[in-house]
Amino acid sequence: MPQAIDSQRLCNRWLHSHEEDSAGEMVFRPATFKFPPARGRDGFELRPDESMIDLRIGPTDRLEQVPGKWRLEGGDRLLFYEQSSRNPTRTMQIISAEEDRLVIKK
Repeated sequence: MPQAIDSQRLCNRWLHSHEEDSAGEMVFRPATFKFPPARGRDGFELRPDESMIDLRIGPTDRLEQVPGKWRLEGGDRLLFYEQSSRNPTRTMQIISAEEDRLVIKK
């Protein structure tokens, strides 16, 4: 059984660092990370009150912000809920969560 992730460690604005991805993993870094130039980076902001903003790349390469809620389930599954949804709109399996690096299973 995987070690449970500390939900407080997840509270941050995370952006996709696609340069660090592998065949089976997606890497996210805090928004303060010094990323190389890119046309856009999707991500999410997780807040301590379990509210969230899903950051999606829009048609003009600008981030669109979709509000919702998040929850950590089973110690390593991150669930996103859009504002009025009862069912998760996205589920991600966390491989590791460090202060400066969040790794998700593809």
